[in-house]
Amino acid sequence: MATILIPLPEVERLSSTVIRILGGNPGKFTLQGTNTYIVGSGRQRLLVDTGEGKPSWIAALKDTLSKENATISQAIVTHWHHDHTGGIKHLLEHSPSTTIYKNQPSDGQHDIQDGQRFLVDGASLRAFFSPGHTQDHMSLVLEEEDAMFTGDNVLGVGTTNFEDLLTYIQSLEKMRGQFKGRAYPGHGPVIEDGPSKILEYIRHRQQREDQVIQVLKSSRSSPGTEASVNAAYDWTSMEIVKIIYKDVPESLHMAANGGVVQVLHKLEEEEKVVEDPKTERWRLRNRAAL
Repeated sequence: MATILIPLPEVERLSSTVIRILGGNPGKFTLQGTNTYIVGSGRQRLLVDTGEGKPSWIAALKDTLSKENATISQAIVTHWHHDHTGGIKHLLEHSPSTTIYKNQPSDGQHDIQDGQRFLVDGASLRAFFSPGHTQDHMSLVLEEEDAMFTGDNVLGVGTTNFEDLLTYIQSLEKMRGQFKGRAYPGHGPVIEDGPSKILEYIRHRQQREDQVIQVLKSSRSSPGTEASVNAAYDWTSMEIVKIIYKDVPESLHMAANGGVVQVLHKLEEEEKVVEDPKTERWRLRNRAAL
C-alpha cells in the first residue's frame, strides 16, 4: 500500500551544522532518495553516506561544497548497501584525499570502532555499533545537537527491513538511550523526536510478535482441517501471514512473509517456538506458558 511522500528539496540546510543532499534515487525502498549529510561548520566537513552514485548527487555535492567553501575530510558510511556506498567512487574522484570509514571495510577503507569519534569544526560524531538492518550497521551521535544519524535502522517514513530481528530490536533499545533529540534517517524527512520514533518501532515489532504468538495459540494442523491442540507442527509462515495480513492485498503477502519468518526465528532463539524442518511448520514450545 503506497505511502504519500512529502517532497524534499535536493539540498536543504537542516541545522547550523547539517546539510542534507538527496541521492537522486527515489523509489519504493529509498523513499525520496538516500539521504547523505554534510556535517560541520568549518573548512573541513564530514560526510555521512554517499548515495548510490547518481550524477545528480555528485553534482549537488560539488555545488554545495563550493558554496560552503568546504571540503570533505572524512566520509562515514553507515552500512554496506549499494544506495549508501555507490557514490564513494565519485566522491574520491572529486576529492582523492577524503578518508572513507566503514565498519567491515573494503580495500582502501578504514574500519570504524564502536565509540570512535570524528571531529571537525562545529561537529563531533560518535560512532555507535547498531547491527540489525545489516550486520555492519553503524549509527552516529551528533553530540552538539544530542541527535543521531540512524542510517536505515530508523527511517523518516514507515518501517525498515532487517537481517536479524532479535539483533535489530536489541540495537533499537540501545539506540534510544544514546540521544534525546533529532534523528537524521537514511531515508525520509528529519524526525524531531528520535527516541519516541524508536519506541514506536519497538512497539510495532512487539505487536507483530504478539500477533504471531496469538495465531500459534489457535493451532491447527493444516488449512481446512479441524483445530487440534495436539497437532505437532501447526502453522507455516505463509498461513500465519494470511491471518495477520488478511486485510492486505495478497500481492504483498510474500513480502510480509519475510517479516513473519524473522519473528519466528527470533522466538525460536528465545526458545518460545519450534519448527519441524521437514514440513516447515511451527508451534509454540510451551503453549500453556504463553
